[in-house]
Amino acid sequence: MEKFPYQDASLPVERRVEDLLGRMTLEEKVGQMCQLDGRVNLEQEFQEKHPGSLLQILGEDCKKAIELARSSRLGIPLLLGVDAIHGHSFWPGATIFPTQLGISSSWNAELIEEMGRVTAREMRNTGVAWTFSPVLCIARDLRWGRVGETFGEDPLLIGDFAIALIRGLQGENLSSPDKVLACAKHFTGYSETQGGRDASEADISMRKLHSYFLPPFERAARAGVGSFMTGYQSMEGVPMTANRTLLRKVLKEEWGFEGLLVTDWNNVGTLVTGQKIAPDYKHAAKIAVEAGNDLIMSTPQFYQGCLDAVREGMLDEALIDEAVRRILSVKFRLGLFEDDRYPDPDAADRAAGTPEHRAAALTAARESLILLKNDGLLPVRNAKQVKVCLVGPNADNPINQCGDWSLGTGQANVPKQHPRRCTVTPKDALAEKFILVDNPGEADMIVAAVGDQPKYWGEFKSTATLELQDGQNQLLTEVADTNKPFVIAVISSKPVLLPAAVREKANAIIQQFSPGMLGGQALAEALAGELNPSGRLTVSIPYHVGQQPIYYMQPRGQHGDRYADLTQQPLYPFGYGLGYSEFEYESVTTDRTVYGPEDFIKVLVSVRNTGKRDGVEVVQAYVSDEVTSATWVDQELKGYARIRIPAGETRTAVIVIPASSCSIVNAAGERVVEPGEFELRIGKSSRNILHRVKFVIR
Repeated sequence: MEKFPYQDASLPVERRVEDLLGRMTLEEKVGQMCQLDGRVNLEQEFQEKHPGSLLQILGEDCKKAIELARSSRLGIPLLLGVDAIHGHSFWPGATIFPTQLGISSSWNAELIEEMGRVTAREMRNTGVAWTFSPVLCIARDLRWGRVGETFGEDPLLIGDFAIALIRGLQGENLSSPDKVLACAKHFTGYSETQGGRDASEADISMRKLHSYFLPPFERAARAGVGSFMTGYQSMEGVPMTANRTLLRKVLKEEWGFEGLLVTDWNNVGTLVTGQKIAPDYKHAAKIAVEAGNDLIMSTPQFYQGCLDAVREGMLDEALIDEAVRRILSVKFRLGLFEDDRYPDPDAADRAAGTPEHRAAALTAARESLILLKNDGLLPVRNAKQVKVCLVGPNADNPINQCGDWSLGTGQANVPKQHPRRCTVTPKDALAEKFILVDNPGEADMIVAAVGDQPKYWGEFKSTATLELQDGQNQLLTEVADTNKPFVIAVISSKPVLLPAAVREKANAIIQQFSPGMLGGQALAEALAGELNPSGRLTVSIPYHVGQQPIYYMQPRGQHGDRYADLTQQPLYPFGYGLGYSEFEYESVTTDRTVYGPEDFIKVLVSVRNTGKRDGVEVVQAYVSDEVTSATWVDQELKGYARIRIPAGETRTAVIVIPASSCSIVNAAGERVVEPGEFELRIGKSSRNILHRVKFVIR
């Protein structure tokens, strides 16, 4: 049987792509641009649309689709995608890690990379080779329902952690059988919508985009992420899916992104039915393709609309070829043309939730646990002899603990749940370490596990308030009225606000952002003193919802520094977190005081553990540009170091800051380093600055 050049794996990818593209009909090319919901009549869809990609199917459900693609005229394999956001979310028994907001609290990029590796390993035997992760949105308004999907509010951390996750998912060689294609989303500014309302108009200038929202995405593009996804929102009247400036000029031309660009769910359809900038799907297809989109997610009408647009001379077929080149290139790089495997559910089950993978998830739950308050009650001594009354809706709720994009939430219309044995809840874990009692009157202390649940998080589910819902405030008031020592354990997708009187009376407060399957074990260990908390906030937690947005990178200059009726400071600032050790910052030195724009600023921070327990400190380095040609933020995180220090000993944290990162976006929209005086600020959080050092950039 004749073997065509595109079937020869020894040839360069570029030659294989051109050979295959030259053999395709217009219908086959447009079909490659269609990503359809796999839960449809597959025979009909393949006969009518020749789809190049499917999503929302796994395991046995993939086999028929794979066979249909292999038996097509050219045998072009499918690219199958799934939302594997913090673990292989929708495979029963897969390892579910903390959400992005949760694991970001570890300030540990290596841990996030390991989450990516585990997720990729557990995905491939289920038939999928593409995950729509990581999320690079900036969490500035906590009312937004998707805050838990983000790495927080700081662009530096978002870029660092996104690159780590991409590295874990994709590895060095995309064709490896245990690696998958990553996707940087939602490009861009999706989170900055009015009132925190999901997918509404985003009021963002180009200068603001270049200042904060674009840098993490640019870093992901230059780090080799294989795909990007557009956001739902519009900016200055232009839906993101139609934004030729950002999609073509910035992403593809200026940054040199060579992967594929996929729309989010039905974005092209929304141009017709929601945002209404196109009268029909023919015009919507023209807008989307000319803007630079390559793969159209879940808009089946795109197929005929695109064909009509080309045949009527409205859309240049060369643009179709350009998009298909990118799609085919990714498929070749993933090794899909040579991968003759079928999904193997048995092998997938064996790979899911292995002891090694669960150990990684436990480490993530431990390092991301944040101690917000402690008057000395914790750690509990002689836990085995202590009677604990555990109350609250999140005391024994696996779904609420695992968070969004996991089985049981209803997302992706998957009704299943993970097997109960996979998740260790607070009740499971505390029963092993304490004496659990049902009657508060008989208890030595009370642990109240509160938070949120799926109806208050995710797409379409932004909240007008950040208060605890469904009677939880009353529960906490009753707990406080017992006059027993008590701990509030907040297990939530995003920050929630506790009643002030209860918060002040609580002996300790612990925050876990959707900590995953092993979150309950980490909580019990922290209570019993087996774990010394080291998590630090990556979002600022306000006193009141009316302070939104309250992120730390506020521009300088306003009348006064508070509201007439409330402070403008957060209750808990970005970078904040306590532990059972005390750390003294003995000295801060830099290698010199004058730098050029291409130099690196080497910072040495001497930290002593003055406590009685070994512990981990997260040293944070902020920089303030003293005078700028355009208004700028007072300080920005420019480096950090997570260091373990034995009790009574001193360690030196080394932080290296590129002088080029001490930049602003000027009034002309240019990213520049302006010569002058800067202040290096070293501290425990964005508010708790302990040392200040001046330096100059020539």
